[in-house]
Amino acid sequence: MGLACVDTLFSPVEAAIVRSRLEAAGIDCVLFDAGIASLIGPGISGIRVMVDADDLAIARSELARPL
Repeated sequence: MGLACVDTLFSPVEAAIVRSRLEAAGIDCVLFDAGIASLIGPGISGIRVMVDADDLAIARSELARPL
């Protein structure tokens, strides 16, 4: 029951959208490094979207669906 990275994004806005999509699908997630990315600036430091390892396949499938 560890965490796994489902995506790495370089925009805080995109990371927030991905988090919202996952949470709307009932998948809990956490944004790692979002604080440092906002200090350094977008495009330089990646924001990791982390989910429970058991939910990784479902999360990838959810993010692969078109909006």
